[in-house]
Amino acid sequence: MKFLFHTGRYFSLLWMILHRPERASIYRRQIIIEMDNIGIDSLGIVAIISVFMGAVVAIQTAFNTDHPLLPNYAIGFATRQAIILEFSPTVISLILAGKAGSRIASEIGTMRVTEQIDALEIMGVNAAGFLILPKIIASMIILPFLVIISIFLGIAGGWTASALTGVVPLNNFTYGLTFEFSSFDIYYALIKSVVFAFIIASVSGYYGFYTRGGSLDVGQSSTKAVVFSSIHIIAFNLILTQILLV
Repeated sequence: MKFLFHTGRYFSLLWMILHRPERASIYRRQIIIEMDNIGIDSLGIVAIISVFMGAVVAIQTAFNTDHPLLPNYAIGFATRQAIILEFSPTVISLILAGKAGSRIASEIGTMRVTEQIDALEIMGVNAAGFLILPKIIASMIILPFLVIISIFLGIAGGWTASALTGVVPLNNFTYGLTFEFSSFDIYYALIKSVVFAFIIASVSGYYGFYTRGGSLDVGQSSTKAVVFSSIHIIAFNLILTQILLV
């Protein structure tokens, strides 16, 4: 019953969020602010994780495909595919679910328990749309850019690891990176990142918006936002893979 209750209330909140805004200029300014908070502030951790992730994938692939029947360029090919199709869009989204999702839930939750949202509603402002819609739009704009950066840095990390460790000749690794490349793989990663961005911002906003109690409840809402955002990302990762790749 709780599942049905939260599902119904979530879609009811989405309906309120998507109402026509009172002043579009205010929303545009908020979207830019949220893009900075969600995207630019997360660029450092995305870069670090992507480089080391690409290096680890390249080294592990090399050691797990050490077979005379497998060509060396298969290491570069497998590294590219793993980073583009799975690691960059999914892992980066899970990281942002923890970083940006908890911030969204705690920010809106704090406004709820301090009655700032009640004040907005008394003044006739669509509080759900004003607080959550800019975060959703900003997330859906900025996350694909973060994923593109992650893909580039992940592949660069794999190339650097191959150069430093010598697990595979660089010319073979580079050939594998370009072997049978399909632009649809990039589109697939970007589609997933847009869907995941919507999940992160909307689910986190939902738990923040319906926070009740005090500061401890804000912390619980933040934790729930991270947990359920991550669960939905993993579930929709499977669904999108089934729809787009099979």
